[in-house]
Amino acid sequence: MTDPTTTASERYLAVQQSEEFVDLRRRFRRFVFPATAFFLAWYFLYVLLSVYAPGFMGTKVFGQITIGLLMGLGQFVTTFVITFLYARWANREFDPRADAIGARLDGDKEH
Repeated sequence: MTDPTTTASERYLAVQQSEEFVDLRRRFRRFVFPATAFFLAWYFLYVLLSVYAPGFMGTKVFGQITIGLLMGLGQFVTTFVITFLYARWANREFDPRADAIGARLDGDKEH
């Protein structure tokens, strides 16, 4: 159990400064920041091409299907892929570590 004289805010600060929490935050940032940067770059490329290169975006690939339509649909596909990859990564890497830190914060010595 935790020391009853220790306040909740002191326990939270201790956990926040622990090596496990610092590592957890580092792992989270290593996944989320590049994924976010990639998606934003991909999204803004789509928007900028739509505004400044309508001829290119209107180029027909087959039938009435254009590059713009394919890139727009690619935005949805990219969103689902990033969500899938994040959920898989979080379940395997992030959540077990976060649960262990949370259990320690709650005073559970088994984790």
